[in-house]
Amino acid sequence: MVKKKTRKHAQLAEIWRRYRKNKTAVVGLVILMFILFIVIFADLIVPYSKCIEQVGAERLQPPSLQHFFGTDEYGRDLFARVIHGARYSLFIGVATSLMALVIGAILGASAGYFGGIVDNVICRIMDVFMCVPPILLSLAVVAALGSNLRNLIIAITISCIPGNVRLIRSVVLTVAEQDYVEAAKSYGTNNARIIFRYVLPNAVGPIIVNTTMAISDMILSAAGLSFIGMGIQPPSPEWGALLSSAQTFIFSSPYLLIFPGIFIVLTSLSFNLVGDGLTDALDPKLKD
Repeated sequence: MVKKKTRKHAQLAEIWRRYRKNKTAVVGLVILMFILFIVIFADLIVPYSKCIEQVGAERLQPPSLQHFFGTDEYGRDLFARVIHGARYSLFIGVATSLMALVIGAILGASAGYFGGIVDNVICRIMDVFMCVPPILLSLAVVAALGSNLRNLIIAITISCIPGNVRLIRSVVLTVAEQDYVEAAKSYGTNNARIIFRYVLPNAVGPIIVNTTMAISDMILSAAGLSFIGMGIQPPSPEWGALLSSAQTFIFSSPYLLIFPGIFIVLTSLSFNLVGDGLTDALDPKLKD
């Protein structure tokens, strides 16, 4: 047991060493840590009450020491709304990616491991979904279910599943041919145990990278849907909803778009950079 833990620690140290060699990935990690700090300590940074407090006398005030990001058309503090909006965007991105990962892992692993009719049925169903652009598929689901946080998560998750299924299936097809899988079969190990104990753990590298980068896409999808009024509705301070409310004031008060837009870009960029770094760090072919 001690040797196993030591070997695992050594592997993690090696992954971290390779990750640090990618300077842009380190920058992405720093930005991501900053965003996570904001999400965790948002209530300590600025009370949520500032998000909903309307002060008519302070409508559309430009950035100042009193209001760092200015105020919106209702006199609400934009800094507070952007900070607390990070919770919505990060929650949607992480929740949809993890849900799509779980469903995609089950379907993709089953298709790659069993093959035959199981593979054909799953792949043909995924082909149907992949014929529709993800944003249009999400729009259709939200239009059918209604515009709220739960339905937005369901819609984006559905649009993300086909890509996960394809990726995991392709990885499992390679792993399932390894000798240790054949050995497990010869010992009479049941299929479910083989998939979750031997196949998926050895395909974890590409899965982690894909999930990390998918979070960025999910955040952008959520912001896009909210921007066109099909996602989270005002007065909730989600970043896409903030951009939607601010488009009327694009010339008179451009800061209403600039600050939420900067946070959307930084968050999306950080996940992409971290995913790029993980690609190098988890690829054994790139070892020194």
